[in-house]
Amino acid sequence: MLSARNLLKFTVLCFVWGLTWIAVKLGVEYVPPMMFAATRFMVAGAAFIAWAWARGQRRAFAKGDKKRLFIVSLLMITLCYGPLFWGMQFVPSGTAAVLEMSLTPLALLAFGIALGEEQWNSLRAFAMLLGAGGLCLLFAPSIDLAGLETGLPMLGLVAIAWAAISSAWGSVLAKPLISKCGSARLCGLTTLIGGSLLLIASLTIEPRSAESLVAPWEWQAVAGWLFLVVFGSLLGYSIYIQLLRDIGPARAGSFAFVSPAIAVSVGVVFADEPAEPQRFIGMALMILAAAICLSGDRISRISERSATGLQRHR
Repeated sequence: MLSARNLLKFTVLCFVWGLTWIAVKLGVEYVPPMMFAATRFMVAGAAFIAWAWARGQRRAFAKGDKKRLFIVSLLMITLCYGPLFWGMQFVPSGTAAVLEMSLTPLALLAFGIALGEEQWNSLRAFAMLLGAGGLCLLFAPSIDLAGLETGLPMLGLVAIAWAAISSAWGSVLAKPLISKCGSARLCGLTTLIGGSLLLIASLTIEPRSAESLVAPWEWQAVAGWLFLVVFGSLLGYSIYIQLLRDIGPARAGSFAFVSPAIAVSVGVVFADEPAEPQRFIGMALMILAAAICLSGDRISRISERSATGLQRHR
């Protein structure tokens, strides 16, 4: 059963990462997307490392752990956010959201099972399908599949799908490192390494990236960037890493069924976005899916006890 402490962390994560969609949208209107992400991660990484050093987390890495750390940083940051931001240039935001957020928990469960961090059961499979269906209902008004058959739009879909897979793969690989180096230090190293590689990529391929490093940003971009650094990374990412360690990839990844509902709710209340009934049905299904993911083990144990009791009674 999920402890009250972990449930609180999960709730905070869902709200914080649900609001990051607005911060990203504000920022990338004025700053090249990959540069916007790279600077965010590098600054957050430096702050994480300073905090880890202050707490005495300075233990040297073994050779194998250094290699895993680099791979995790590459998968969770560089190869996730780079393709994601690139792909979103060619794919409608609603379509991108359904694809990325549906694949995230599914990929976390799949990699968790493949790498021995999770166990398969039918209840989790049902929750994943339920959540994916809820996501489709939630974003149905903004899903547009026209023109996605060939060319850059199709490559954009592939890039967004890869972003979800890359993040999930890195998350599962990161779990053994958390207990070895501490959550704060791991957060710092992955974001600093991944952000630095993302910066190099931005300077190499992204128009106006070098100019954006020295030119003053609009206040909207600054506000979005500060929110992402403080809440998206320093708070949200650190909680996510802790949840990976404490409750496992599949349950931690069920935030993907709650955060979009929060993002859409904020849009309805504050941005006059449409409030179709099907969206609220989708939200309900997604929250139910997250609840099943979080309490699935307990439900399975209760079912097993009930079945055992019935057999004994017979």
